[in-house]
Amino acid sequence: MKSLGFFLFATSLLLSFVGVFILFESSTYNSLLQIGDKYYFVKFQALWVVVGSIVALIVSRIPYKKYYDLALPILLVTIVLLVAVFFPGIGVKLKGAHRWVNGGFFLIQPSELLKISLTIYLAAWLSVKEKGRIFAFLLLLGLNIFLVIVEPDMGTAFIIAASATLVYFLSGVSVKEMVLIGLLLVVGIFTLIKIEPYRLARLTAFQSFDKKDLSSTSYHVKQVLIALGSGGAAGVGFGQSIQKYAYLPESTTDSIFAIYSEESGFVGSTILICMFLTLFLIGFLISAKTTDMFGKLLSGGIIIFIAIQTFVNLASQVVLIPLTGVPLPFISYGGSSIIINFIAIGILLNIAQKAKISKR
Repeated sequence: MKSLGFFLFATSLLLSFVGVFILFESSTYNSLLQIGDKYYFVKFQALWVVVGSIVALIVSRIPYKKYYDLALPILLVTIVLLVAVFFPGIGVKLKGAHRWVNGGFFLIQPSELLKISLTIYLAAWLSVKEKGRIFAFLLLLGLNIFLVIVEPDMGTAFIIAASATLVYFLSGVSVKEMVLIGLLLVVGIFTLIKIEPYRLARLTAFQSFDKKDLSSTSYHVKQVLIALGSGGAAGVGFGQSIQKYAYLPESTTDSIFAIYSEESGFVGSTILICMFLTLFLIGFLISAKTTDMFGKLLSGGIIIFIAIQTFVNLASQVVLIPLTGVPLPFISYGGSSIIINFIAIGILLNIAQKAKISKR
């Protein structure tokens, strides 16, 4: 499986390099307008990619089985950080959301850390057979989802809930339990949407979407569609995007794929999506070939949360689902996201190198 690990790391690096290039294409105008340095976002993203790559290689040297004993402490630290975002002087409020902890020279986003810490804990807990733990699972999941929802960050909460549920499924549970969890998630999602005006507005804008009449569609959705439509088959050419000139909101984070699609067109978008599919396939192959249950659940859970986050971002950009504030892994601007993704890749590398594998 060492060859799988090599291709996994190479694909992750390639995606992150593509991300720096796309960020350079999409951010220079906004960066100059907002900060006065048109290379501000690119410089920091490149730095985080370098740091993330080094961290991944360091993490890849740590035997993954050590996380079994560290699972609970890691999760508890994450929960403390999730609570800390609401404390003045520690937490940082930006754009009306409490999602960050002040780390001095950088901001830490605990909800990003929760993706990996909860995956590690669930892999350790569920690797041992135990009857009647569905209510304990729901309680644990509910607590963590609540802490993310109140920030508020429903997009990340959905990714964590869906990823945790799939890890629970991989551990070998009954269909009845999965149906129950699925129903609870659906009811919970629609309840949260209905009680919060801005979420309801997003859903309403999505439901009113009509290719023949965009008058009732939100501004953000209109600009995304303009970007995608302008790209056509081959794109308008790199550096030629119009939407990056402050027309498209969140062009360096949530909506960076729309800028890329405008410049590279359907062909370039397909190539990028194929790169992601390659990453997911390698990750699932590592999980499938791993024989010990902890390694199988840990590797499966890691690639699942990366895959779900990618799907949610891309699906929202092509208006398959309502817009969410979810970054595109390895591509969107953001230090916490890049570092956590590379830590996840580092753990997968160690599993690929050290796990006992199936001979099938």
